[in-house]
Amino acid sequence: LYFHYECITFVGNYSVAILVILYLNSVYGSRTCADIMSKQVIGKRFYVQMSQQSEWHVAEILSSKVKDDQTYYYVHYVDFNRRLDEWIPVERIDFTRPVETNRSSVNSSQKEKSKANGSNKQKALQMKSETNGDAESPCVPRGSMRHSIDDNLTPKIRNVEQILLGHYRIQPWYFSPYPQELCQLPCIYLCPFCLKYVKSMDCLKRHAVCILLLINGTQKCPWRHPPGVEIYRKDKLSVFEVDGRKSKTYAENLCLLAKLFLDHKTLYYDTEPFLFYVFTEMDKFGCHIVGYFSKEKISTEHFNLACILVLPPFQRKGYGSLMIEFSYALSRIEKKTGTPEKPLSDLGMLSYRSYWDQTIAEIVVNLKAENGERPQISVMEICELTGMKKEDVIGTLQYLKAMRFYNGQHILVVSEELKNNLRRMMSKRKLTVDMSRIQWKPKDWIKRRMG
Repeated sequence: LYFHYECITFVGNYSVAILVILYLNSVYGSRTCADIMSKQVIGKRFYVQMSQQSEWHVAEILSSKVKDDQTYYYVHYVDFNRRLDEWIPVERIDFTRPVETNRSSVNSSQKEKSKANGSNKQKALQMKSETNGDAESPCVPRGSMRHSIDDNLTPKIRNVEQILLGHYRIQPWYFSPYPQELCQLPCIYLCPFCLKYVKSMDCLKRHAVCILLLINGTQKCPWRHPPGVEIYRKDKLSVFEVDGRKSKTYAENLCLLAKLFLDHKTLYYDTEPFLFYVFTEMDKFGCHIVGYFSKEKISTEHFNLACILVLPPFQRKGYGSLMIEFSYALSRIEKKTGTPEKPLSDLGMLSYRSYWDQTIAEIVVNLKAENGERPQISVMEICELTGMKKEDVIGTLQYLKAMRFYNGQHILVVSEELKNNLRRMMSKRKLTVDMSRIQWKPKDWIKRRMG
């Protein structure tokens, strides 16, 4: 067997190598063959047929497994988002067309990333230690969500096949450090109210009828909504403010769930510095989570949002923009301006761009002239009206091509064509925040911490 492996190592033509390995399959069995094959192809790139598509794309093979005597490979499609990573059978890989990678360009790119992240090292040292996220780890890392510091970390392989949350079976996009014994099952079952994770439908049913006990005491599970304080209700929509210190178990479960759909976030143990705003839809059974955003209780950089997620079954319904609007509504109540933590994910950036465009478009279109003069408004006035930071307002006006530099100063220039475009943009908003329905008062978290 060792002799065969060494022979394959020196075969330059992958077609010949595959033929040799297929011969070994008949001699030593599929699992041994898969082990040999994995050593040859993991880390290399080939043309792969994407699911539900006839096109072939370049993909990097990250891992392999044998299931029912069938070999599967976990692949990442180059230049595509990692939520498209998947396990595929060997038949969808063209081993006759290996793709050469330019190692020097990869190394230089990594050096540039390392240099760019250098300013973050001191901040990273001040944070709590990040869990390694290995599937073999006996402990379950839980906690708050923060942006990843090191982009060069080895990408995690999606470890959960499916979750059941309420009426929805959802296929996760990314790795999340749920317990290893649950990740080996075809589905993880979540309580739609407290987000407790269990291994089977029977366990979930027992939990739902209050036979199972919660971690925080011996009382039975009476939950029909997230913990915390309901601060907003309109029609079937409710928003609950959850303190990461008071409801630690729920916050940890929420972060584990969120990590399944957020790639550029890192899981930490500590949820205490965070507030979680959980958005729910109400029916006769209770309030079911559709998404959430979180923010730090004390932010020296004036971030009004740290993490945002709309669960896949509820996307494209306007919830993303609604959550963003709600974060700015809280900032206005605090009489502050705010901005989200950056960098944003691709979907997060799309949601924010859409919200910023629509919000500023509404202000610009509704400007009225006074005393026969042209309507005027300053950037700072827009900041006060929206709760947005100056940099975000200017960036949005430039993106809308509504700002020009004239006589040493920036001015707004709004043509009729631009107004019509802005009106069409405003009509796309599906959900809006009713400020009169918000029952919330800001807290001085600095005084509370010192006290």
